[in-house]
Amino acid sequence: MNIPVVRLYMLALLMFGSLVYFTSKWAVFDAERLEDRTENRRPLIAEQQIPRGSITTADGVLVAESKPEGGGQRPVYVREYPESTLFGNPVGYSFVNAGRTGIELSENDLLAGEKNEFASIIDQLRGAAPEGADLTLTLDAEAQRIATQGLASAPGDGNGAVVAIEPSTGAVKAMVSTPGFDPNGARDPENLQRINSSPGQFNRATQSTYPPGSTMKVVTAAAALDSGEFDPDTTLNADSPKQVSGVPLNNFGNQSFGEIDMTAALTNSVNTYWAQVGEELGTETMTEYMERFGFYRDPQLDYPDTQMQPSGVYNSDGRLVREAYDVGRVAIGQGGAEGQMLASPLQMAEVAATIANQGALMRPTFLLEAKDPDGRTIQELDPDPQQQVISEEAASQVAEMMTNVVNEGTASALSVPTGPGTLAGKTGTAEINLEGLNQPWFIGFAPVDDPQIAVAVTVERSQGGTGGEVAGPIATAVMASLLSG
Repeated sequence: MNIPVVRLYMLALLMFGSLVYFTSKWAVFDAERLEDRTENRRPLIAEQQIPRGSITTADGVLVAESKPEGGGQRPVYVREYPESTLFGNPVGYSFVNAGRTGIELSENDLLAGEKNEFASIIDQLRGAAPEGADLTLTLDAEAQRIATQGLASAPGDGNGAVVAIEPSTGAVKAMVSTPGFDPNGARDPENLQRINSSPGQFNRATQSTYPPGSTMKVVTAAAALDSGEFDPDTTLNADSPKQVSGVPLNNFGNQSFGEIDMTAALTNSVNTYWAQVGEELGTETMTEYMERFGFYRDPQLDYPDTQMQPSGVYNSDGRLVREAYDVGRVAIGQGGAEGQMLASPLQMAEVAATIANQGALMRPTFLLEAKDPDGRTIQELDPDPQQQVISEEAASQVAEMMTNVVNEGTASALSVPTGPGTLAGKTGTAEINLEGLNQPWFIGFAPVDDPQIAVAVTVERSQGGTGGEVAGPIATAVMASLLSG
């Protein structure tokens, strides 16, 4: 063996490997990071010369388009949002000076026409200029308007959120956060500063977490039944008050119910019953089922992670905790310094959709269809099961109890125009202070026999209003719109 030749060969091999590594590092592995660096102006300049794809709702309303400015052979394309504030959340905006938010960010690759290297080479050989794909969203503009109007006219400050999901597919049919914002204003630097400092730019449906009140009892009921620890006929003494974690807990109006079963307890939203269920299940089981429903992590929605907040039990330091919390109060949507139950409207809509879909949680999505500039469909809605949260039997039992809530209980004033007994729901009224300021909630689905839509509604501030009185009518109006379409 010629040692000098071997050494020379090894040196050449090392140099070649280094060349491949550093070429790949800059061209492939670090390409996205380099592109995102603020001092790199090339992608910003190139972006303005690409006709970004349009965004349209499922019912045919144009919500975003790009228009050329400046004329000439290489015009600059600028984004416009014809529906103004109606879709500020969740569509967001895309401007060179402002960056991207919302769906404009999460679906940027499709909208900007970004392809793989092979496709780009073919386009260059053909002399084809890059163009973005046109997107059709799952969102329904009419339902979006009805939800927005409902929140604006609700008693209180008008702040709140609505999320509507198709249970069997995960398609998000409405997502409203009020107050909203006009994305057209983000083009102007002064307006952008005002938008970024305003509450309207914050998407309450995905970024805000609130005490869910008694809507959390649906999760507790699902855990109790699916775990086999309880059945709908299990009776407990539901007098008021009851000692829970060493502190008295009262029912609404301090009403005592005596010995009642689970159906009666959900129908009348009896705190002392459900707190006892939570204590018997324990923190480990409650946490397990919350995680199954999607708590403790960002929802698996095609939406920017920075614009979503996980639901779960938060301690006074703002950290998610999985143990050592007051499980009895968490089970009824409350808590304390060691752990307060907080949930986003999107998460509670997923809870309702899971019960409606026989216990299966579908991955939520905004994308109905994407078409390339030649009109070919390149991507479309493909329902994706996220997890079988509870058994079909347990889901059916919870659905039956939620139907009873509407027929005989705290939501008895609510209905949808698809016939009697076709709405299942659960009200919630989170008490904010002792002066009667509440946060009303409602979650539900319809029709019960063949669920087509699940909805969660919350109104941030209402003087004395309950979930059935304030949030429920907004939910049923959105359902009625989507069911009649």
